Amino acid sequence: MKSILKPLLMVAAMAMGMTAASTLPALALVELNVNKGNVEPLPIAITDFQGGDALGAQISQIVTADLKRSGLFAPIDKSAFIEKITNPDAAPRFDDWKVINAQALVTGSVSKEADGRIRAQYRLWDTFAGQQMAGEQFFANDANQRRVAHIIADAIYERLTGEKGYFDTRVVFIDESGAKNARKKRLAIMDQDGANVRYLSDGRSIVLTPRFSPNRQEITYMSYESGQPRVYLLQIETGQRELVGNFPGMTFAPRFSPDGQKVIMSLLRDDGNSNIFAMDLRSRSTTRLTNSTAIDTSPSYSPDGSKVVFTSDRGGRAQIYVMGADGSGQTRISFGDGVYSTPVWSPRGDLIAFTKQTGGEFQIGVMKTDGSGERILSSGFQQEGPTWAPNGRVLMFFRDSAGGPKLISVDLTGRNEQSIPTANFASDPAWSPLLE
Repeated sequence: MKSILKPLLMVAAMAMGMTAASTLPALALVELNVNKGNVEPLPIAITDFQGGDALGAQISQIVTADLKRSGLFAPIDKSAFIEKITNPDAAPRFDDWKVINAQALVTGSVSKEADGRIRAQYRLWDTFAGQQMAGEQFFANDANQRRVAHIIADAIYERLTGEKGYFDTRVVFIDESGAKNARKKRLAIMDQDGANVRYLSDGRSIVLTPRFSPNRQEITYMSYESGQPRVYLLQIETGQRELVGNFPGMTFAPRFSPDGQKVIMSLLRDDGNSNIFAMDLRSRSTTRLTNSTAIDTSPSYSPDGSKVVFTSDRGGRAQIYVMGADGSGQTRISFGDGVYSTPVWSPRGDLIAFTKQTGGEFQIGVMKTDGSGERILSSGFQQEGPTWAPNGRVLMFFRDSAGGPKLISVDLTGRNEQSIPTANFASDPAWSPLLE
């Protein structure tokens, strides 16, 4: 049995001893329509989980922080609670929660199993309908306590929005420390909220542009340890590393295909032109996708693998182009003022994120896949490198300020911008898929 399990695949009535009727969401009033544009945060009360000493309060705090950071939920201050939950298995006094406008309520408990594992369970209540909306239990070892909280937050997010959450994920990034003219850059990984930082390289060589595989705990990145940029694959859990290949000239911006079987990148030849190539990771065969006299770079696959978005200055300045995965049908889609870079296709397939430089500032924005509907989500002195959360609702990027770069997240409304805490300066984030 794994040290941490996915939710038990049984209804709450079986998993938690409830009657089947009490778990049905019929007539529930609480839901969030995240597709209607600006969304008013939903008032939600999250009580400390019972048992487990301080662990119950810690899990509650992590769930609260996750939901609040999404911008879709407004957790109510615990000092306003009227009812003190002592039995999380019993129905709450709904009137006590309605009077403080808690439209949803979360209760739960934590206990230790005989084999030493932690058992955490939660219940989500619709206070105005007087109904339980969801209830599940999870098991984990001590090392995965925070993951339990993130999984619970994901379950609540999905039940109330109808879309997958993104809290049980990790972010790989470049940790930067030391003087600006002698910066040590280490490959690092952390939980999406900045916790559990772990270093994947020792900083003796410059590393750049880490990118997650869409279906494995594997990353591709660039390293200068040989004096030239080389593309590597790294298995995060085992530390096993593999050189993708030796390419003449410079190599830039490697990314995985959606099935994880290819890496797409730009290669700079001796003639000074940068073109886009795809490599099959099994056969190591390379296919050239562009053949221009311009600089073609920053390729990113669509989630179905049929198309590639990239930037090119073939029109005089860097703009965004889309082509077939075989290089066919290369078409420019951006026509705004300024210079575009680092386009990334949304995992939902509906949008492309980008960096734009115009009027002396850098902007993070999104556009539809045909180039229409461009929207700027964030502007700053110097910021770039957007990466998508796996549900396609939040972006993370890095911004230079106060001597070095920091990680920032912003949702698709542009209203909910958050700073991601890191011990040192941090750049080049890449979001993982949901963990398994």
